[in-house]
Amino acid sequence: MIPAPMIARFSSALPFWVSLLLLPLVILSARYGGWAMLLPPLGAWWLYAGLDTVLGRNTENPDPETPDSYLFWYKFITWIWLPIQVVLIYGTIWYVTGSTHLTGWEKLGVFFGVGVLTGSIGIVYAHELLHQSDRFERWLGDLLLATVLYSHFRTEHLLVHHPWVGTRRDAVTARYSEGFHRYFLRVLVSGLASAWRAEKAMLARRGLAPFDGANPFWRYAALQMGALILALLVGGWEGLGLFAFQAFVAIWQLELTNYVEHYGLTRKYLGNGKYEPVRPHHSWNADHKATSWQFINLQRHSDHHYKPARRYPLLQTYPEDKAPQLPLGYPLMALAAMVPPLWRRVMNPRVRKWRKDHYPEITDWEPYKRGDFPDPAIR
Repeated sequence: MIPAPMIARFSSALPFWVSLLLLPLVILSARYGGWAMLLPPLGAWWLYAGLDTVLGRNTENPDPETPDSYLFWYKFITWIWLPIQVVLIYGTIWYVTGSTHLTGWEKLGVFFGVGVLTGSIGIVYAHELLHQSDRFERWLGDLLLATVLYSHFRTEHLLVHHPWVGTRRDAVTARYSEGFHRYFLRVLVSGLASAWRAEKAMLARRGLAPFDGANPFWRYAALQMGALILALLVGGWEGLGLFAFQAFVAIWQLELTNYVEHYGLTRKYLGNGKYEPVRPHHSWNADHKATSWQFINLQRHSDHHYKPARRYPLLQTYPEDKAPQLPLGYPLMALAAMVPPLWRRVMNPRVRKWRKDHYPEITDWEPYKRGDFPDPAIR
């Protein structure tokens, strides 16, 4: 176990700052266009995946009782990402819309790269911030989500995904043999409505109407409208279109990650509308070193769902008999998910093994696949 004094060192936190190394790649893509447009996705998807093959896995666990005051340098990179992302998005809109050396397709290519960063880094940081009790950090998370037009993710993630992961009530738990493209459309259609229902139910328990000012959807709408107006002011209609495109790419990146994290895993139905509690084996785990730096330990997803309030530098990893392990880090698993036959070939045998290991008493999985069991009640 890594002791708290060692965790507190800046040198221990520094590897989690690797996201900053991807920013120059966007600058180069905007400056040169052409082949340079490949740099951001190559950096985000292949650079750290390649480093995983060299550095291997990190099975060491930090002391989970490390005081929060020891984690300043880990928190600081998530705090400063909002101004960085704002400059990245709107600065690139200003530069690209005023340029004469880029074709229309090249401009889209540049903003594909921007979306890769805002999705694989910005939303990951927003996710970390939204799980904290500090209002400042939650506001940073809300503002980051507004820059990718996905503000309702906060509600859907905290009020639906975490309580009901592994059940049909949770849309982002990918079903066994469900291809990513079908999953992506299903989540896009159902996510916003699911978040609205969750907030409506919470307001009703407080005796408030759905459109009461306490509903965070008012805040979500205002922040997203502000983000859109700023894009229009900086880059005109072209800038607005490029902003929307990077937001779509970021959302696609997020949902690729969601797809990978829980594919095929279900919680046991106990009867009377109840499911077993969430345990580490209800999420796919990955402790590959370099991609864990890139995704600030989001790959230690088994512990994140078991202890959602635990900050990312303290997340634990587990042996395979406690939590199912992905064969590769998130970037390469996400690319495999884009090819459903390849994905099923890699992952379906692992899901079947997981079923035998953790639920040998269940001999018929068809009711889980069909969704025969009732949805848990919204709380």
